[in-house]
Order: sequence, then structure tokens, then C-alpha cells
Amino acid sequence: MKTERIIVIGGSGFIGTNLVETLLQAGHEVRIIDKQMSTTYPQLCVVCDVRDKENLYKACEGYDIIYNLAAEHKDNVTPVCLYEEVNVGGAKNTCEVAEKAGIKRIIFTSSVAVYGFSKNEIDEDHDLNPFNEYGRTKMIAEKVYIEWLKKSKDHSLTIIRPTVVFGEKNRGNVYALIKQVVSKRFIMIGNGKNIKSMAYVGNVVSYLSFVLRFGPGLHMYNYIDKPDMDMNTLVTSIKELIGYSTHNGLKLPYVFGLLGGKAFDFLSFVTGKKLPVSSIRVKKFCANTRYSSGRMKTAGFTPPYSIEEGLKNTILFEFLQN
Repeated sequence: MKTERIIVIGGSGFIGTNLVETLLQAGHEVRIIDKQMSTTYPQLCVVCDVRDKENLYKACEGYDIIYNLAAEHKDNVTPVCLYEEVNVGGAKNTCEVAEKAGIKRIIFTSSVAVYGFSKNEIDEDHDLNPFNEYGRTKMIAEKVYIEWLKKSKDHSLTIIRPTVVFGEKNRGNVYALIKQVVSKRFIMIGNGKNIKSMAYVGNVVSYLSFVLRFGPGLHMYNYIDKPDMDMNTLVTSIKELIGYSTHNGLKLPYVFGLLGGKAFDFLSFVTGKKLPVSSIRVKKFCANTRYSSGRMKTAGFTPPYSIEEGLKNTILFEFLQN
């Protein structure tokens, strides 16, 4: 694969930092654009908000490929208009900058949140039905990029919809779950039979690098590491890796968990503080999030890590090292 000059918007974050490392190891020239200075690669970073089109163009001029990983994604972002400004406005700015700078290849990390909830396994042809502002604005951003794609037969657009991504140095939902199990404070909400698709960061960035070989046209893929696990199996796997007893712990019926989440919603509203528990987080925890990765396999990609290895690496790094 030839050496490319690559922009990584959002390259100071969790996935972005790992992607930059992978691209550098492959011999590419990389520039990070982020509203936060990269602590790992400050010498490669230009501090710029994706909403700042003028400075975004200055930072992208002379490069060949844009990755856009920048997003407002948390459940409790305020003000809510930030989802629209960053996720949709950022997509529009990226496309305009690419057009002006003559950049013909964009790789965009969207999200499985565009699908909404479903009891069945979801592939890339499934209807889009987002349940929150994050998913809705990611869906609109995809449409923005597709309109850019149509402007030239030479344009190449890759849209990747990853499921929840975990790994070393991440502080997302999987980390929070492992931390609760490690501290022996974990309480299962619901029966634990709901299935969760996950993705290990080492595999995700490997795939993001893999798609550089794609030519002109639209390339759209879910990213999931298989096999899926239900919550009971996932918690048992975590306990085994830690060395804890795998007997069943406390369980709380879903209806009581949801009521508790709503109580925290009210408390958050009254106090103006962002709390770690909410009704939407309870719903997400108890929902089936099961996605298909068949199209990814067809592309010829083989993940370098198993899901078990990803969990083991994360637990060793975060909780078992002295």
C-alpha cells in the first residue's frame, strides 16, 4: 500500500489516538485535527474545532484523505444543539473543505445508533430509526457525505458504523461495567438475556486502516466483533478473567431499574448536574444491540484479536496491573 497524506479529525480521542498509531506504523504521513491537543502526538496535532470551516481548510490543504471521527456522542450533552452543530455541521464543513482542497477520499465513522433498537440482528440494509439525538444527527451526517460523493465519480466514501467500542484507556460503558464487577457492586438489571454486540479498539482501527484500499464509490459497513454475548455471559466472562466466582449476583427487575433511572433524570433536571445513571442508560443497558458483520467479512478483513483477547487486554491494563 502506498504512503498517503492523511488527516484524522478527532484524532486526539480514544479511537483516534489508536488509529493514528496504526497509520504511522504503516508508514503514512498523518495530521491530527482536534479541538483538544493530542497528549500522545502533540507534534502532529492542529487544534481546531470541526465547526471552524476556515481553519479546518487551512489544516487540511495539501492532504489526500480525511478521516472524520469527531462527534458529540454522550447521552447527556448540553446544550442539545451541539449534536446538530458538531455531527451535522461538522460533516458539512468537512465535505466543503474536501471539495475546496481537492480531497477525493473521506472515511467517516458513523454509529449503529442510526438503527435504533431491534430484537433481531441488524445488517447494513436495515431501516434507520434512531432513538436519540446522537443517532439522528449521525444519520443526517451520512446523508451529507453521500451528497458529497455524488458530486464526482472519482470520490470515494467509506462509512463505518461501529457498535460500542472498548479497550485500554477508554472510559465508556464496557469499562464502567468491568469496574462495577471488579468492585463487586454490579447489579444486573433485567434477566440478563439481552444480547450485546461489541468491538475491540485494536480491531476497529485495524479495519479503519484496511479500508484505505477501497476505490471510488460508496462503501458502507457495520463493525462488530463476533461472537455476540448476552449480558449474563459477558459478566461471567469478566468474572473469569478477573478470577472471581461466577455465581449469579443480584438482579433487579427491569421495571424497577427504569423507575430508578427516571428518578435520576428528575434529580439531574432539578440540580442541573449530569449523573451517571439515567433512564436512557437503563434502556440501552437492557436492550438488544445485535448487529451483523457479514459485509465486513466479505471485504476480506480478518480481525487481529478475538473478543476474548480484547476483554483480557483491557482488564489486564485497567485493573490487574500493579
